[in-house]
Amino acid sequence: MKEPNGVGRMWSLYKMGGFTPAIASMLGSQHAQQMAQIRNMNRTQRKTSVLDSKLTELEIVVFDLETTGFSPANGDEIISFGAVAVREGKVIEEESFYSLVNPKRAIPPVIVELTGISDEMVEDAPDLIHVLSAFMQFIGRRVLVAHASGHDRQFLNQALWKTSKTSLNHRVIDTMMLAKWLEPGLAQYDLDTLLDRHHIPIENRHHALSDSLMTAQLWLQYMKKVSEKKNIVTLGDLYAYLSQH
Repeated sequence: MKEPNGVGRMWSLYKMGGFTPAIASMLGSQHAQQMAQIRNMNRTQRKTSVLDSKLTELEIVVFDLETTGFSPANGDEIISFGAVAVREGKVIEEESFYSLVNPKRAIPPVIVELTGISDEMVEDAPDLIHVLSAFMQFIGRRVLVAHASGHDRQFLNQALWKTSKTSLNHRVIDTMMLAKWLEPGLAQYDLDTLLDRHHIPIENRHHALSDSLMTAQLWLQYMKKVSEKKNIVTLGDLYAYLSQH
């Protein structure tokens, strides 16, 4: 049987009783600590139920990822994380997160043109596990919001599994799903179309933090519409309605 190495070896050791100081030193203390930290945060999140939380009191984090392509299964990687907190009906711009990531592979020219992120820019950027650990600490136990979240979720889950053999346990609300429910019949539901429709200035598109900030503004507008519906009070109510539409 082939001996596991890298993250696989760390995972095998973790299952056998965690990281002793000697093992952590052998595999890289910081890497081992970050892996354990990510797993512990996800374990805590599994125990947290937010479905009874009132939407007006919900603390959320709107996030976005930029990637080298559309398929983590085919080797595409995250190249930047962006996120911003929303609380009490306000976007808390000073409570934001942004980092480039070294994808350990070349960024295709079409992605360089789209995002403005080049190989040179990520050459000295942190590795995935360092940024992922910081991102998970930033979001804490808060509910996540993203636009067309399927893309972001698959990359985030792939990153969590690759680095820490765990998966995302946070609730994720998709503003595209909200749009399809609240504004049925539109020809398109891409972010640019919806931002323009709601008169939200479009600035620095395909930058993870900028997209997060604009999506946060869109979220607030949709929450105003949701607040007019008397039978939607909690996050659980919202999930129930979205599942029917």
